[in-house]
Amino acid sequence: MRSGCAVLLATLMIVSPAIAQTGQDRPIPDIRQLMKEVIEHQKKLEKVRENYTYTSLQTVQDIDSNGRVTKTETREGEDFFVNGHIIERTVKRNGKPLTGHDLDKETERVTKLVEKAQKTPSGQPLDGPSVSVSRVLEIMDVYNPRRENYRGRQTIVFDFKGRKDAKTHGMVEDASKKLQGTLWVDEADRQVAHMEVSFVDNFHVAGGLFANIQKGSNFHFDQAPVNQGLWLPTGGEGAVQARILLLKNMRQHFIERNYDYKVFSVDAQQQKESKLAQPAAH
Repeated sequence: MRSGCAVLLATLMIVSPAIAQTGQDRPIPDIRQLMKEVIEHQKKLEKVRENYTYTSLQTVQDIDSNGRVTKTETREGEDFFVNGHIIERTVKRNGKPLTGHDLDKETERVTKLVEKAQKTPSGQPLDGPSVSVSRVLEIMDVYNPRRENYRGRQTIVFDFKGRKDAKTHGMVEDASKKLQGTLWVDEADRQVAHMEVSFVDNFHVAGGLFANIQKGSNFHFDQAPVNQGLWLPTGGEGAVQARILLLKNMRQHFIERNYDYKVFSVDAQQQKESKLAQPAAH
């Protein structure tokens, strides 16, 4: 998920008052006000997630022109935050724990990333371009609101499309203007429960000389109350088609699952050594 589309995903928290009325016939809240609440909650949850460590399992499949899987790779990692930046430590590749030289290389890589994160202000890119869900929502126009039951909870659903006149900064935000999709908002908690996105036009990286992400590339993203009612990302899935360096066509299917969230604390020395403290007691 963190390659290809550069992952338009981050996270959120805070509980809002539930709507008193029940039933499908009650008026849908004003879209602009609802989206304002969702964006504010998303920003707050993105901060709260920094207090957690979690496990991520990523699967990437290479697909040929006939839709057949030609290669599958998996990566299991321990993810945590330093100074607002996510750090991913790989612990397994293709189901096998890292050992020997591979483990030493990963430890060295993570140590350098931690040191860089300590010196890089929160909000600035650390390791390649990225954009948060809250920022994506700011770039979008939303329309066609309705109610749906999603995974046993009442949601307000919107369609959305990137605003061509939105002021954007950087490659990923520019790419966001070429997206359209649908967003499921949990009505009681005002949290993003599910998002489906696709490219409605080709997106050229470096004018198309480096890569051309093709129309139809898509992904979806899920969040759920996973820790005592706290909403956190649970994973996503997508498919990317691109032409790389004007020479090679790339087709990939990717899946990510996030789980085993734990509260943690990291002191300065442990950050430098890239070692997590024991989870704090709830």
